[in-house]
Amino acid sequence: MYRQPFETVVETLEVILTKHGYSVRSAGILARNCATAQQDGSESHGLFRIKDYLAAIKSGYANGGPFPKVVDVAPGFIRADADNGFAQIALADARERLVQKATENGIAILAIRNSHHLGALYLDVEDLADRGFVALAVVNSIAVVAPPGGKAGVYGTNPMAFAAPRAEGPPLVFDQASSTMSHGDVQVAAREGRLLPEASGIDKRGVPTNSPHAILNGGALSTFGGHKGASIALMVEILCAALVGADFSHEVDWSETPAARSARTGETIILIDPRTGAKGLPPLAERVETLIEALSVAGQKRIPGDRRIKARSEANGSVPVDEKQWLALLELANPSDQRK
Repeated sequence: MYRQPFETVVETLEVILTKHGYSVRSAGILARNCATAQQDGSESHGLFRIKDYLAAIKSGYANGGPFPKVVDVAPGFIRADADNGFAQIALADARERLVQKATENGIAILAIRNSHHLGALYLDVEDLADRGFVALAVVNSIAVVAPPGGKAGVYGTNPMAFAAPRAEGPPLVFDQASSTMSHGDVQVAAREGRLLPEASGIDKRGVPTNSPHAILNGGALSTFGGHKGASIALMVEILCAALVGADFSHEVDWSETPAARSARTGETIILIDPRTGAKGLPPLAERVETLIEALSVAGQKRIPGDRRIKARSEANGSVPVDEKQWLALLELANPSDQRK
């Protein structure tokens, strides 16, 4: 691994995405998202994902130049049709309206449908906590997670990302799948020849396995904590499909575009303004800090998000990249230029 300047990575990814059919605006948003995830140590949602973004548009399954339609449907409710583009584009269009509604009403919901999502979900909520809000985002995807006792995938990895302001330092942010791990992590492990923790998933016969290849070839991931993770996966399906009018994970159909690598599903973001009606109460950011201190005193050595914060700080405006991977990206950006 060596490092490239952050903006150099963003510009390179923008060139690749626009050359392959993404609009300048979409490419800019997705490139910055990927570069930030890579910078923060989230390799499974960083540069690794570029091939999936290219497959999604090359297959004709995703729209690289969407014009999302954002509609106010209630004082605290926004619906957005992402025009078969990526959810981050629709979120960019709806973000300020969502903030305004949460400020006025104390809480607001953004329901995005007809959308794709391949990025790190925490990036959808982190900046909202920076502005003093509490935010929760959930998204469903392709059916790669089996329910407890099941022999086939029904759920997506169905992650949830939560963010809250802190009185000291960056916001508290965590992003976790309902499955034992993200599907991207399984792909990374397969690429690197690593085994996974025991019973991370099942093979095509429904037998528990720690082989990433068995999971990827006809098997499925398991939910974390058995029925507990499955309940969260179920909740995410309802919030991201039934609520917004999108496909459930098991309804995603790639039959006409088998090379696609993203799911046209949904995303829901719930935004809360903790300052609403809080006169005379301790600021939420201070209470969060009190809780974090108690966890530290009790012996918890790492608070959710600490690794990301450390990686971003150590990056100092750069992005760690694998040389072989970087050269492959440069070839996509400019086939005549193989320089680092």
